[in-house]
Amino acid sequence: MSNSTADHATIPQTLWAARGRHTGPDPEEVVRRTLRRHKDSGDIDDFAEPPVPGDAARRVFEARWRVAGPVTVRARLTLVPQDGRREGHEWRLVAEAERPWDEAWPSPATLFWPEAAGGEDGTWDHHATVTGLRLRQVNALPADDKEMRRRLRDAARETWCLNVVVHEAMTPDEQGRLPLARLLPPGLRHRVVEHRAAPHQFRAVNWALKDLGVEVPRGGAVLLPPDPAPEGYDSREHTVRSVFLDGSEPAELFAALRHFAALPRPLPREAEEALTDLRDNWTLMTLQEELERERRLVARYAEALEAMTRSRDLYKDAAEQALEALAAYRDVPAPALPPQRPASRTPGALQQLTRTFERLRFTARGRQEQGAEPTAESDGTETADGTDRSS
Repeated sequence: MSNSTADHATIPQTLWAARGRHTGPDPEEVVRRTLRRHKDSGDIDDFAEPPVPGDAARRVFEARWRVAGPVTVRARLTLVPQDGRREGHEWRLVAEAERPWDEAWPSPATLFWPEAAGGEDGTWDHHATVTGLRLRQVNALPADDKEMRRRLRDAARETWCLNVVVHEAMTPDEQGRLPLARLLPPGLRHRVVEHRAAPHQFRAVNWALKDLGVEVPRGGAVLLPPDPAPEGYDSREHTVRSVFLDGSEPAELFAALRHFAALPRPLPREAEEALTDLRDNWTLMTLQEELERERRLVARYAEALEAMTRSRDLYKDAAEQALEALAAYRDVPAPALPPQRPASRTPGALQQLTRTFERLRFTARGRQEQGAEPTAESDGTETADGTDRSS
């Protein structure tokens, strides 16, 4: 596993993010009814359904509400149809507050989705990518060791959620079989996936966790590290020796969950895109916010116009200076050029040239002497007409 977060943005403390899968029909109608009911009750200030240009299959819903008095929360939910491998629609929900998120604030999930799961509204709390997992229920680990290993590995890759593995030291009673998520504060309730290992699965679950570099104590719990692991992550700080499944609040486990949630964890790519979309394409604004936005646009246009004006003036000044220089150049007569002297040769070059001529001269003289040898060997002297006088 990678232990570096250098190439990943971290989750802002003002952000609440979660995603899941809705398996029923018409999820957009379920969201509309839920938002309308919360607006009528005053839980939210307003909501909207802005269009999605270029993607007719997606649906986007916006909602805004206030917490702790004047703190405004802006939230955006996106519905994405699933491919043939999974049923229903994937939903991605990001909410950003004007100050760091408080776990006691209402969960944004229950403001877009009905609190009760199932029925005519379908189920919306399925895990987004791992089939068989639920967000608010106990997820028993598979009996097959390889399938258990695959499920935990796939769940750890899903960095939108906090995955916790709990080993049952003994078979719990009815209260102990209830999900621990129900005891969590609202800000964490719909972001935790609880995996349960039966008492006899102790060896198998630690074999399955070996690739992730963690292990669960007997009768304890451990949080699965995401990949890449957040800066400052220490598996010992997120391992709990004992978890009593008797219906009471496991304080030590919840403290580990809070500590893990506060770490500067890597922001998933899809969550980063959703957050950017929330900030850049937000439409549900008050009159004051619209006025402020228009003022920012006017100020931005004024700055751009001023920059263009400065550039125009600079170009104008440069052109005028160039024309003045050209006119002055035309008025000045061209100066007479001094007589050019032949380039003097260096002594070395002259000596080399002299040696070359001497070599050519000696070569020519040698050839002439070779051509005269037959005449010198004759006994007589040739006359002008070519006859030998000796004869």
